Amino acid sequence: MATEQQTFDKTIWDATNYACKDNLLRLIREEAERVFSFAEKPENWEAPTASGHWQERDIIGHMVDVTEGYLQAFELARAGGTPPDALGLKVMAQRLDDHAQSFRSLSQAEMMQRIRADLEKMMTVFGGLSADDWLGLTPGHSYMGPIPSFVFVIFHLVDYGVHGWDIREGLGMNTGLSGDTADFLVPIMFILWQNTTELDKLAGEQLQVGIRVSGRNGGTWRVSVSDSGYAYEAGPVDDLPTVFDFDPSSLVLTAYGRFNGGTSYGDQALADKYRTLFHAI
Repeated sequence: MATEQQTFDKTIWDATNYACKDNLLRLIREEAERVFSFAEKPENWEAPTASGHWQERDIIGHMVDVTEGYLQAFELARAGGTPPDALGLKVMAQRLDDHAQSFRSLSQAEMMQRIRADLEKMMTVFGGLSADDWLGLTPGHSYMGPIPSFVFVIFHLVDYGVHGWDIREGLGMNTGLSGDTADFLVPIMFILWQNTTELDKLAGEQLQVGIRVSGRNGGTWRVSVSDSGYAYEAGPVDDLPTVFDFDPSSLVLTAYGRFNGGTSYGDQALADKYRTLFHAI
């Protein structure tokens, strides 16, 4: 059977490029509505998810927490204010957990109304970003400090995309990540790994691995990790002792600690070591 060769405009899949804005906002809206379609059902509100001990209501609480934090950050940036000092990623998981569960006293109806209102406000802010704002406006992220506006937009896709998967997985559904969502997220997985490496696990050791990824933002990357940091660059990987092959979805879900995906070739002890280097967020 003949297969259709697909072509695509790479600019609309590159989160750093303002040309992607409409495509990226479309996906956020789609992923959010998919999350809401499950969370608004009374029988699902306290259902387990694949996000640790969180129930569906905690994921909605988490989304309220981060969205309202983003809204405050953009308001402060527009006003020319100075953001609070960043807290760092080490404390992020515990603080987000505490904040997410702090909403448990509120009803499902209250929370669903609130998250829908928050989404509309957030999408209005994102929709109003200009080409100059995309890279030039740098609101303060609570844990990372000032970052370009587009990073907040892509983080919103992470939250709705990955936590949507968590919800469906908790319900025992046979679904995966949307290919469109996963493709968008591929490049930031290296930034995630770079910022969650536990450098004290290396103690003078240096690891070199290759990462090969398929999809719209696919390619090959050379990764070097030592106790001085995590570095990566695009390049050939065939000469490296260990190479991981990922599709976009398995890369995203592996980087976010949902499972150990990808196929490792070469030195398996090195591959296993690499997988242990990162702390959760």
